[in-house]
Amino acid sequence: MSTDTTASVSTHILDTSVGRPAAGVAVRLAARDGRDGDWRALGGSATDSDGRCKDLPALPAGTTHVRLDFEVERYFEDSAKKQADTQQDAPANRDSGAPVFFPEVAITFAVVPGEHYHVPLLLNPFGYSVYRGS
Repeated sequence: MSTDTTASVSTHILDTSVGRPAAGVAVRLAARDGRDGDWRALGGSATDSDGRCKDLPALPAGTTHVRLDFEVERYFEDSAKKQADTQQDAPANRDSGAPVFFPEVAITFAVVPGEHYHVPLLLNPFGYSVYRGS
């Protein structure tokens, strides 16, 4: 068993609607001590061209719960514009006036000291799923 006093977190995003990493998505990290503790914003980052956040802030000692907030609305707005530019005859989105149903995705999970948590987000304009990766 590890003797580390903190957990660590990483994430990446795959846009399943196009089968590619989602670049440029802002990700914020928050933590709390205990289920009744107050959330503390720790900072954030943005996904790189491979859809990964490699520089999320470290978790403070005593963290028991973590929240990742993904700001996906701008990503899908930008993607819809790019798609419209490349496919001038086809509408960017045929189902709705909005390019995305979930403008933000918040994932909350429990952690224990010494463990690493990789939390991938599989994303499309109308749904998402997450899991604990490795």
